[in-house]
Amino acid sequence: MENHTCDETKLGRPLEEGFEEAGGGIDKQLPTTDSFFGSIMKYLSKLPPLLLVSIGSAAVILVGILSHKTGPELSLTIFYMIPVALVAWFSQRWFAFIFSTLSTLVWLISDLTSGTIYIQPDIPYWNGVARLGSFFILTFILSALKSSLRQEKEYSRTDFLTGIRNRRYFIELLNMEISKARRHEHPFTLVCIDLDNFKTVNDCFGHSTGDMLLRLVAHTLQENIRVTDTAARLGGDEFAILLPETGRNVAETILRKIRKVNLNIMQRHGWPVTLSIGVVTFTIPPPTVDEALQISDRLMYAAKTNGKNENKYEVFGAREWPAMTAA
Repeated sequence: MENHTCDETKLGRPLEEGFEEAGGGIDKQLPTTDSFFGSIMKYLSKLPPLLLVSIGSAAVILVGILSHKTGPELSLTIFYMIPVALVAWFSQRWFAFIFSTLSTLVWLISDLTSGTIYIQPDIPYWNGVARLGSFFILTFILSALKSSLRQEKEYSRTDFLTGIRNRRYFIELLNMEISKARRHEHPFTLVCIDLDNFKTVNDCFGHSTGDMLLRLVAHTLQENIRVTDTAARLGGDEFAILLPETGRNVAETILRKIRKVNLNIMQRHGWPVTLSIGVVTFTIPPPTVDEALQISDRLMYAAKTNGKNENKYEVFGAREWPAMTAA
């Protein structure tokens, strides 16, 4: 086995140059429940914003008509608040502010035409301003909460060091891909990548350099796969790629590009790091996620024990699929 030493005359270049060679950035992406309420929220989230606003407007007008007929004796405040809250949650903030203003106008017209006599004639207008302020505050709070939940969800799916997807979310995606493959009988390919001699970089230059190298690899993976593919860091110096609806030929093309880009960067830095890659194409879906990962792990370790810096391929199943073009 090759023995690497910490000869700094042969290893290492300025770290800042790495990201310039990798190029590009990483694209980043509300919790769901199985309850009846969660199902309703999930359904509403799929509606076009314009349709949702139209439904909300109709609801507000109906409440305004009812408020006009009942007068101030019966409070219908909550029935104005619900459409405003839904529009604020499922559409953009500026759209919700406009809707809040329209709802306030409907409420004001209802007050002015209900025949209610006020001590001062400007009281309905003051009430309208107060209601508009309440709607704006509700809209702002819900928009901020939605943004916070979305950000928290994104963090839970992202590897904190590299910025690409983490193991937990990758397993969720793999499970969904297996289910989709069962329904539509499409192939998919799973790739497991391990960085050979990564420990040498950590030992010679410290963990900060090792962390930079991991981020660099993550960038190159993200930049050299298709939009439909997903790269993730499984942990340590191990990465994975999910290639939906992809056979072996396309996978080989993508991986050749990934290997070439990464090895060129490693050589330019003088880092003795190569890639051992295990690739399995499933023409028949595996029984479980664990089995899929075990197969790709086994192939990856076979590549490492066979001298490192190579790909090990396997096809799970016997179906033949037409060649597809790598995008």
